[in-house]
Amino acid sequence: MVKGLPSEVEVITLFVDDIAASKAFYAKVFTAETVWEDDVSSVLKFGGLLINLLDASQAPELIEPLPVAPSPAGARALLTIRVGDVDAVCSALREIGVDLLNGPIDRPWGRRTASFADPSGHVWEIAQLIGRR
Repeated sequence: MVKGLPSEVEVITLFVDDIAASKAFYAKVFTAETVWEDDVSSVLKFGGLLINLLDASQAPELIEPLPVAPSPAGARALLTIRVGDVDAVCSALREIGVDLLNGPIDRPWGRRTASFADPSGHVWEIAQLIGRR
């Protein structure tokens, strides 16, 4: 453990291909409060966590010397939100036109899960606690 490095994550920045489409998607799917917004970003509050949607064109200066990977390269992270009823949330997502990648599936580690992706391919999972099998 690094002394002085807290264990609480404050912000997750997602590099997005189309900021307008991403803002519309997140407004449609989540009830998160927008705490900052400009032409190239939108910061949403999820409880004590901030999600920063940042136009990928603005990302290089934040991560140099690493390159910004193209979204078609595939998923490299999974963001999970605990819900009370995965099936009900899946129905609500389908009603607003969100396609599920998978699920609902009962997992051996005691969760019922389903996942979907935002317009830039960031994968979100909804998970409900269930009894272990």
